[in-house]
Amino acid sequence: MKNFKVLLASLSILAVTMSACKKNDGDPIVEEPAAPETIPSNVTANKTLTADRVWILKGETHVQSGAVLTVEAGTVIKGDLSSKGALVIDKGARIEAVGTVDKPIVFTSGRAAGDRNPGDWSGITIIGNAPTNRTSTSNVEGGVTGTFGLGTVANDNSGTLKYVRVEYAGTAFSSNNEVNALSFYAVGNGTTLDHIQVSYAKDDAFEFFGGTVNGKYLIAYGTSDDDFDFDFGYSGKIQFAVSYKLSGFFDAGDQSNGIECDNEPTVPAAGPSGPITKPILSNFTFVGTNGNDNPGSTNNFAARFRRGTRFILNNSVLLGYKAAGFSLESSYTAADYVSGAATFKNNLVHAVANPYQSFDAGAQSVITSAAIKTMAETEGNVTLTAVTDAGLKAPLTATAPDLMPNAGSAALAGTWVSPDGSSFFTAVTYRGAFSATDNWTTGWTNFNPGTKVY
Repeated sequence: MKNFKVLLASLSILAVTMSACKKNDGDPIVEEPAAPETIPSNVTANKTLTADRVWILKGETHVQSGAVLTVEAGTVIKGDLSSKGALVIDKGARIEAVGTVDKPIVFTSGRAAGDRNPGDWSGITIIGNAPTNRTSTSNVEGGVTGTFGLGTVANDNSGTLKYVRVEYAGTAFSSNNEVNALSFYAVGNGTTLDHIQVSYAKDDAFEFFGGTVNGKYLIAYGTSDDDFDFDFGYSGKIQFAVSYKLSGFFDAGDQSNGIECDNEPTVPAAGPSGPITKPILSNFTFVGTNGNDNPGSTNNFAARFRRGTRFILNNSVLLGYKAAGFSLESSYTAADYVSGAATFKNNLVHAVANPYQSFDAGAQSVITSAAIKTMAETEGNVTLTAVTDAGLKAPLTATAPDLMPNAGSAALAGTWVSPDGSSFFTAVTYRGAFSATDNWTTGWTNFNPGTKVY
């Protein structure tokens, strides 16, 4: 009898427990997320943004020197609409935003699904202490507070962005005064940029103002202005990256390029200021609209090197941009290409109008467009007459692009050309951002973020 009473008591406890785990309609209770919380406008001590709630960026939010902002995997941060929320990581501060394939971190618009627009919020600005070619400190662009320049710490560490999406950011306060989706001011190579997708940026997707920061697996999708913009003595390295333009998304007042690379806003009479901007790039895939765009579209240049810049761009695929694939501007830029101080090797090159272009009088005084083509083809570049000649699976399928090469693709031919001999670059047997077997966008990206419910 005693054992029977114990059994009854146990069954009673079990019944109460099961009842507590049911809603009135009989479904299991799903734990509700915590209420949205606004990030403080000044983060002065270490702070963690947890994945159990949505976090709101309201106005200009600064992570101040000495503080670390940690963002848990799977966290969603929304930019406030009315105040155009902006996140600024100040010099001496860090952001540690480490997502995973299954739980990416998402910075996005505060609007509901179906109602989001480029420029709904300002974006992320990171300020470091690495070298630039500025001779005095300068204010950062876009109306947010901060200065950069005169840095000396090449390996400066501003933190980590890994498996991160940045959607609908970028605000133009005035001409040439914009907050990009991601702005890197004098950011050092102690910082990690790995698996980042920027979608529907109102201004640039990634802009590097000097600094030495490196990156791998970067995607710019549907950007209104430039996808990758390099200025002020930037000297970092990037491998495995995508520039993907969409019809109807462009900057009507500027050129919307895959790469826009300058040394400074204008070339001084005495010549370019040093250190000279020289991004070292490999395994990019650039996809323009292939002429399927508005008549006034400025989605014109896949790779536009100008204003005294140098560069290395190897092992890449350039397709479908309207005006030009590989374009040189200024006598200094052209002369450095001719001399070998800048290199463009082992690429597939296509454009609707000009695969190769000597753009202005200064460049043309050094090398003609025809001579660029001749030099390029002697250095392993292959000129294509149509996008389909690249042999990629579905390069022009906008909301579900597949940029992997088919068997027999020209992207699988050619010989690896090391950009600089450093251990940063992974030697591969293909051109472009993708092999025939590894689609590294799977699981963490979203090429149709406007319909995503957060």
